[in-house]
Amino acid sequence: MTHTYRGSGRAGLYQDEEFMDILEERRRTSDLGHALRSFKPLPYLGAPPCSVAELNQAVLDSHFLRHVAREVAMETGSSVEEVREEACGILEEMSQNLQLGFIRLMGYALTKVLKRLFTSVFVNMEGLSTLQQAMQQTRVILMPNHRSYVDFLVISYIMFTYDLPVPVIAAGIPLAGMKLIGEILRRSGAFFIRRAIGSDKLYWAVLSEYVKTIVRKEFAPMEFYVEGLRSRTLKSVTPKLGMMHMVLEPYFKGEVFDITLVPVSISYDRVLEESLLAHELLGVPKPKESTTGLLKASKLLQDNYGSMHVNFGQPVSVRQLCEGKINRCQYNLIPRDLPQKPTPEAQACVSWLAHLIVRIQEEGSVISPWSLMACLLLQAPVAVLTEDGLPWQQLTERTLWLKRLALDFGGHLKWPGQVSDSDVMSSSAAIHHSVVHQKAGRVYLVQEEEPERRRAVSAEQSVMRTGTSVLMLASYRNQSLHVFVRPALLTTALDVTNSTHKDELFAFFSFLQDLFSSEFIFIPGKLSEDFEEACSLLKKCGAVHIDQQEVTLSHMGRETLSFLKALIQPFIDSYQMMFRYFCEQGAQVITEKQFLPAVRTLATKLLLSGELHTYEALSSDTQKNVLSALQRLEAVTKMRLE
Repeated sequence: MTHTYRGSGRAGLYQDEEFMDILEERRRTSDLGHALRSFKPLPYLGAPPCSVAELNQAVLDSHFLRHVAREVAMETGSSVEEVREEACGILEEMSQNLQLGFIRLMGYALTKVLKRLFTSVFVNMEGLSTLQQAMQQTRVILMPNHRSYVDFLVISYIMFTYDLPVPVIAAGIPLAGMKLIGEILRRSGAFFIRRAIGSDKLYWAVLSEYVKTIVRKEFAPMEFYVEGLRSRTLKSVTPKLGMMHMVLEPYFKGEVFDITLVPVSISYDRVLEESLLAHELLGVPKPKESTTGLLKASKLLQDNYGSMHVNFGQPVSVRQLCEGKINRCQYNLIPRDLPQKPTPEAQACVSWLAHLIVRIQEEGSVISPWSLMACLLLQAPVAVLTEDGLPWQQLTERTLWLKRLALDFGGHLKWPGQVSDSDVMSSSAAIHHSVVHQKAGRVYLVQEEEPERRRAVSAEQSVMRTGTSVLMLASYRNQSLHVFVRPALLTTALDVTNSTHKDELFAFFSFLQDLFSSEFIFIPGKLSEDFEEACSLLKKCGAVHIDQQEVTLSHMGRETLSFLKALIQPFIDSYQMMFRYFCEQGAQVITEKQFLPAVRTLATKLLLSGELHTYEALSSDTQKNVLSALQRLEAVTKMRLE
């Protein structure tokens, strides 16, 4: 049996009735009245939840945790009581303490913040209605993408606004350390996870049992980011599988009948952290999360960040999805309370599911006009953007052409129909005044302002300044990459192989997918489907002719093929530059600490000499993705040095 799931947002220009602006009513009524209104959601799964204290006690009393405590005591020479006391401390640090009063406080504060930041917060009401039904029937796991700190409580805010059970949310432990804010987040439903757990057996056991107990006991819907950390490039990140394993294990072991996964696509016209993220990619350390830092960031409230879209995808049944993919009988061979390592079959199933969810998130995301404009701006030479400027008329005409191509390829576009196309693009550019500005009918890349210096800016510093602007622009292009990446890989295969034979093109397409599988999201086992989709899309837009064994270029498709080739070129150039680094590197062993600065130095040198043209090679995320690709292709080996 095959199951196909797509985001609930249908491809094409979204209709007003699909999404509702939840801020519209908030602008007309009292914020305090909204926060203090009657909040009576239907009980989650129709049953009253256990208390937080009962939940935590169930974790500590579990046979699983008792078994692990005895093992740890034997391994460390500690007493069982000491280990259990340590487990209590871990649970106290970790656990949420969801309270309605703090949900109301969160609702009041977020209303104020969202109204200042965004012109609109659009919610897919059909998806929300479907979610409400699912919450009455089965255990629900909310799985949003992660692009901004704003993601963190916006789903809880929507749940509160529409009288749905508020979720408990997996969060990083640094947030717990923020004075006052950490406790407010905890009482708004956040539970906190250390980022570096390593081989801490007891911590893994407490976390795993805590997550599984929430699922088993139907305490509340759970929300977590399958990508793990926030994406610094605004494109999807390869999913992390640890939490996914924990959430699904009660189903694998037959402790629950089914679990429903709900992909949530959160899309932004403009992201608050755009400059911060670009600097992080250039090696500037991420500021520590703190209340003081949050207060200093309050100046962000003075700017306009356009619209935000929250698209609740169709709920997907783990029971249906896993049918034929995993044999659950194997879990009956070992007592459920004993720790079990996931089998290769279970690992493959969880990985497939996690990648599927991220692809549904991509399909449900709403693409802004600015993302299409960014695709085209990045295909102009940097010198044109910084010195000569790109003619506005040329950019608008090309953007309208790209809009048609994106719709042909199944993109889900936000393009207001009640105003002229020119006004749509002008307002998009105005929102992104931090990245581009218009002057005398031309568009220029904004150069980051430097504080007054006594010394002149060096060539290397100038590269970093331009790199910041380019990476900010690239992050918005990345929001629409998923629409074009498969046909772009096929276009590259056509160009490199200079072949029309399908089997030769498929082989090179397969190589490119493997090479870039840390860069873009490809569902395991779907290579053939991805290739056929790429062929179909290029044929649909008239770029190629296809018969059973041949793919031939069309004279009508030159513009499309040229765009797609240029879209993928920065990644190819960045990867080639890093391959060059390894080939020229004399040392056989390189530490990770040495690698990133050394590669960035080489990229800077090549940019200054004119041998390299893409500033995206400066990105630490791209550099790490190349390292992952080389490990996967067994060109390099990663080892721990004692």
